[in-house]
Amino acid sequence: MTSVALAFSGGLDTTVCVSLLQEEYGYDEVVGVTVDVGQPESEFEEAQETADAHGLDLHVVDAKDEFADLCFDSVRANATYQGYPLGTALARPVIANAILEVAEAEGCDALAHGCTGKGNDQLRFEVIWRASDLDVIAPVRELELTREWEQQYAEEHDLPVQSGNSGVWSIDTNLWSRSIEGGNLEDPGYVPPEDIYEWTDDPANATETELVEIAFEDGYPVALDGEDLSPADLIGALNEQAGKYGVGRTDMMEDRMLGLKVRENYEHPAATTLLTAHEALEQLVLTKDERDFKRSIDNEWAQKGYEGLVDHPLVGALEGFIDETQTRVTGTVTIKFQGGQARPVARESEYAAYSEDAASFNTSGVGDITQQDATGVAKYHGFQSRLANAAIEAAEGDDEGDWE
Repeated sequence: MTSVALAFSGGLDTTVCVSLLQEEYGYDEVVGVTVDVGQPESEFEEAQETADAHGLDLHVVDAKDEFADLCFDSVRANATYQGYPLGTALARPVIANAILEVAEAEGCDALAHGCTGKGNDQLRFEVIWRASDLDVIAPVRELELTREWEQQYAEEHDLPVQSGNSGVWSIDTNLWSRSIEGGNLEDPGYVPPEDIYEWTDDPANATETELVEIAFEDGYPVALDGEDLSPADLIGALNEQAGKYGVGRTDMMEDRMLGLKVRENYEHPAATTLLTAHEALEQLVLTKDERDFKRSIDNEWAQKGYEGLVDHPLVGALEGFIDETQTRVTGTVTIKFQGGQARPVARESEYAAYSEDAASFNTSGVGDITQQDATGVAKYHGFQSRLANAAIEAAEGDDEGDWE
C-alpha cells in the first residue's frame, strides 16, 4: 500500500488535493498533516471537518514555540522583505520539517503540498523535502489547476471548504502575520474592503493612545510592561494591543522569487511593534559603523528567510555577526500606539553609546575637547570635493579654478 503525507490546512487547495492524490496519482492512503504555528482555533476545527469528510487521518503538530523562536531570530536581524515583516516565509520551513517528521514516522512514500507553480511556498516546502529520500508531489502545479476549477470541483464533490470569504480570498495566518490575497485583490487598482482585516482595527478610528514598555535581552524581546512572557505569549499579547490601534497593515506590490509581481495584503501588529522597538534600541547601543555594516547583514538574512533558506550555511555565518552585536542590545523601549503607528518614544540601556552631557547644547565642550577644536575639522571637511570641483572648473573653463 502506498501512502503520501499532505500539508493539509482544510483550505481549498489542500482539500482538493486529497481526492486528486488518490484519483490521479493512485496513492492508497493520504496522511494529512496540519502544523500549528499560531492559527486560530477555528482553522483546526475546519481542517478536522474537511478531513472527516474525506475520511482522512489528520495529524496535528504543535510547532508554535519553534516558530516563535524563529520570529525572534528575525527581530535580531531586523528582518523585513521589501518593507514588511517575514511571516509566511518563516513559517514554511517549520511546517515542512514537521510534515517530513510525520511522513517518516508513518512510513510514507511521498510528500505533497497544494502550492501553485506561481508562488514562493512550493520552493520553501521543497527545499526541505528534497533533502529526503521521499518523492515530492505538487498536484495543483503539476495539473495546472486554477482556483475557479478547484472551487467547481469542491462544489461538485460536496467538499466543505473554509477559505476566507467562501474561498474568494486566500488567507494564511500564523503567530507573526496574516496574509490576504486572491480574488479582486489581484487587481492593483481595487480598494480592499475593511472586512478583509481581522487583526487590526481601522487606523482612522483609533483616536486614543497607549504606551507599552518592551524589554530586550541580547536582542531578544523578553517582557512586556514588566511581565516576563514566552515568545509566543508576548507575540499574542502585542498582536491584540497594537491591533486595536491599526498598527501593522501592509498593502503592497511584492516581487516573488520567480519574478512575478503580485498584490499582497498583510497584518502584523506584534511584528511591526517588536521590529520598531528593536531597531530603536540598536540605535542607542550600537556604533554607527556597526549599524551601517549590520544593515547589509540584516538584508542578507531577510533575503534567505524570504526564500525559506533559514538553514543555509550563509545564515549561520550571518548570525555569528548578529550574535556578537546583540550582546549589548539589552534594555527597554517604550512604544506609543497611535493612529496606526507604533513609535518609539523612550529607550534605556546600560550599554548606551551615548552621553547626555556630551550631546547637550547646555555644555560648552565634550570632556577635554573644546568647541574651538572643531574648527580644524570643519576646514578639512569637504576639502577633497572642493579641490575636485575646482579642477573640473579649470579643465572645462578658461580660468584656473579656486580650491582654497
